[in-house]
Amino acid sequence: MTTSQRPVVLLVESRRATFTDSVLSRDDVSVVLLRFDSVQLTPEYVERTADVPTFTLATAAPLEEEAARYLAWIETVGERPQYFCNPNEALQASAQRFAALVGLPHLSEEQVAWVRNKKTMKDRYAELGIPHAAYRPVTVLADVEAFGADHGWPVILKPIDSDSCIGTYRIDSPAGLADVPPLDPQLEWMVEQYISGREFQLCAVIARGRVVDAYLSKNPRPIIEVLDGAINANITYAPSEQLPVDAKELAQQLTDGLGIPYGYLHGEFFLTEEGEFHMSEVAARLSGCEVPMNHGLAYGFDFLRVILDTYVDRVPVPDYTLDRAVGDLLLPTRPGLLVGISTEEELLRLPGVIGAHLTAQPGDLLDPPRASHASTGYVHVEGATADEVEQRMQAVLDHFELKVVDA
Repeated sequence: MTTSQRPVVLLVESRRATFTDSVLSRDDVSVVLLRFDSVQLTPEYVERTADVPTFTLATAAPLEEEAARYLAWIETVGERPQYFCNPNEALQASAQRFAALVGLPHLSEEQVAWVRNKKTMKDRYAELGIPHAAYRPVTVLADVEAFGADHGWPVILKPIDSDSCIGTYRIDSPAGLADVPPLDPQLEWMVEQYISGREFQLCAVIARGRVVDAYLSKNPRPIIEVLDGAINANITYAPSEQLPVDAKELAQQLTDGLGIPYGYLHGEFFLTEEGEFHMSEVAARLSGCEVPMNHGLAYGFDFLRVILDTYVDRVPVPDYTLDRAVGDLLLPTRPGLLVGISTEEELLRLPGVIGAHLTAQPGDLLDPPRASHASTGYVHVEGATADEVEQRMQAVLDHFELKVVDA
C-alpha cells in the first residue's frame, strides 16, 4: 500500500451532501467514503461519487466482521485513512464504534451516550453543574401524568434517542395525554419540564480540545412550535451584534465537560424572560438544516473547510470578511397534491433573500413527516441584524404561495 502525502479521512456519508461535496472538492485532503447500506442516497449522488473509494457497510452483519472486511478492503485501495469524520447523527453510535474497531480516532461509548442519549446527556449536565430542565425516564403515559403532577404543566415527551423533534410532544395538561399515541415499547422515552422562553442554537469549531470560535443563532419561535405551524428558521447573529451569552465560553465549558477533542459541537439552550439559562441538547456533529451555511454567509468565510480541518488535526484560523446576520427559513408544507408554489425566481426578488432552493414542484404528492425539518425548500435571508432578518423572513412567508388539493 502506498501512503498519501495528504491526510486521508474516512468520511461517513449522510444526507448533508453539501458537506460531502465540500470535502470531496478539496485538493489538500484525500477521502475514503464509509457508506452504510441503511442510508438512502439519490442516484445523482451515487453517480457523482462513483470515482471515490467507498466501503459499503452491511448493517445487518456484526460490526466486528464488517470492520475486518474493511481492513482487508482498504489494503487494496492504495491509501489508508488516518482520520475519521462522522456528520451523521443517527449513525453516531455504530459509526464511532466502527472507527474504534479499525483503529481510527473516535468518541468513546460514554461520549457517544453524552451527545446522543438525551437522558444520559442531562445526567452529565447534572454532574457538570449546567442548568437544565427537570427530567425523568418514562415507559407509559401514566408516568408522564405523574411527572406533570410533580413538576407542573406543560411537559415535553420525547424518545431518548431521536432528532428533528420526531416523536416529540408538548402536553399542556393531563387531558392532553389523550391526543398522544401509546408509547412505543421498542423505544426509550423521557419527559421533561417545558421551559418557556427564547430558544437559541450554539455551534462551535473545536481543534485539539480548544474552541476555535463559536457561533450563535436564534430561533424566532421554539423548535417544538414549528410542528404546529410556527415560523421555522435559524438566524445567525452578525459578528458585531451583542449576544445574550458568551458563546465561546459556553462552548468551551461543554467541550471540556464532554471531552470533545475536535470537530463540530452543536447545542440548543433556552433563556427565560427572567434571563434564566437552561441547556437543552448537545451533539457532536454538524447542525441541521442550513445552519452551518448561515454561519459562513454571515461571517464571510468557508465554514465547511474550517470544520474538516479540525478532523484532520489542523488548527484553522478563520478569516472573516463580512459582518451581517444570515438565516435559513424553511418554507411551509402540508399534505396533499401540490398544484401551485412560489418560484425560486419570485423568492429571490424579495428584500434580503440571497438564496432559494425548492424541493417540491407542482404535481408532487406531499406527505410531510411530523418533524422539524419538513418543508418544501428554504431561502437564505440576510440583514444587518438578526431582528432585521426575522422581519424579512416574515415578509417572505406573507408572500409565499403554496396551493395543495386533496389527493
